[in-house]
Amino acid sequence: MATATATVSLSKPNVGVYTNPAHDLWVADALPSVEQLNRGEGLKDGEVTVGIRSTGICGSDVHFHRHGRIGPMIVEHDHILGHESAGTILSVHPSVTDLKVGDRVAIEPNVVCHKCEQCLTGRYNGCEKVEFLSTPPVPGLLRRYVTHPAMWCHKIDDMSLEDGAMLEPLSVALAAIERSGVKLGDPVLICGAGPIGLITLLCCRAAGAEPILITDVDEGRLKFAKNIVPSVRTYQVQLGRSAEDSAKDIISGMDGLEPSVALECTGIESSVASAIWSVRFGGTVFVVGVGKNEMTIPFMRLSSREIDLRFEYRYSNTWPRAIRLIRGGVIDLKKLVTHRFDIQDAAKAFATAADPKTGAIKVQIQSED
Repeated sequence: MATATATVSLSKPNVGVYTNPAHDLWVADALPSVEQLNRGEGLKDGEVTVGIRSTGICGSDVHFHRHGRIGPMIVEHDHILGHESAGTILSVHPSVTDLKVGDRVAIEPNVVCHKCEQCLTGRYNGCEKVEFLSTPPVPGLLRRYVTHPAMWCHKIDDMSLEDGAMLEPLSVALAAIERSGVKLGDPVLICGAGPIGLITLLCCRAAGAEPILITDVDEGRLKFAKNIVPSVRTYQVQLGRSAEDSAKDIISGMDGLEPSVALECTGIESSVASAIWSVRFGGTVFVVGVGKNEMTIPFMRLSSREIDLRFEYRYSNTWPRAIRLIRGGVIDLKKLVTHRFDIQDAAKAFATAADPKTGAIKVQIQSED
C-alpha cells in the first residue's frame, strides 16, 4: 500500500454508529484509525479518504437496527450502519488523478467486481460479488472517516453536503422512474409518503406525470406531500379496508382514471395488493419498497389485466443524472431534511427517525472534524 498524498491533519478520533443482533445502538471507535490516517497509510490503489459530513438515516438502517435483518441480509455481529453520505476528500492514493484534497463528494456506497455479466452490461447493482456499504457484513458510512474507491466518489462542487447525502435516495427514485416507464401525461399512483415516496413524487412531477395521487396511513405525511407538490392528490389509507375497496377509493380520487403506473414505495403486502387492484389493463406495478420474504397478491387480477409486476434492487448509473437534476434546480430536496443530529447523538437520531410522531421525513447525522 502506498502512502497517501496531501493528507489533511485530523484531530478527532474516528467513530462509527453500530448495531448488533441484540438491537443495541451505540457510538464507538471505528476504522481506519485517526493515527493511521494522519500517517497517510492504508490507502489501496484507486482509493481516497473521505471525511463524512452528512449521512441520512434510511429506513433500511432503522430496520437493521430494530429487526436485525432484511430478508437474507442479517446482522450477525457488531455492524456499522449508514449508506447515504457526502463529505470532503482528506487524502488520495498517488494513483488517483481526478480527485484532490478538499473536493466535496457524494459516495455511491457500493464496490463491485467489474467482471461479472451484470457489471459488464452496465447493471452493476446486480453484481454477484457486490459489497454494499451498511448491508451486513459490510460496514457502513456512519463514521467520521472512510476509505472508498475514488470511482464511486462523485464530485458535487458547490452543492451542499446535505443535498449530496440526498443523492442516494434520489438515485433510488430515478431508477424507479426509468425502469417503470413513467411518461409525460401518465396518471401515476405512488404508495407511501415516506422519504422515497416523496422523492419519487418530486421526480414524477418533474417527469410530467398527471394526475399523481399519493397514499399513506399518516395524515401528516400527506400534508407534507401537498406542501412540496401542491397539485398532488392524496389518499389516507384506512387500516382494515380491503385492497380492492382501497383501489376503488384511489381511482375515484383520480377522477375515475386508473393509473398507468403504480410506484409502490412501502413493500407492505396490503399496499402492493391495492396497487395491483388500481392500475389499468396493461399497466405496471413497480415495487420500490422492500418487504417480507413472502406475501399474498391478487394473482388473477395481474393475469386477467395483463399487469406487469416489476421490482427494483438499488440502482446503477444514476448518480451523474441525480447531480445534474439537483444542480439545475429541477429537483429540490431541501425541505425533506427535517432533523439534524451530531454523530455522538446517533441514538436520538435513530429514535427520531423511527417514531412517526416526530414528523421526521429525512433525519441526517452530521460530523465536523
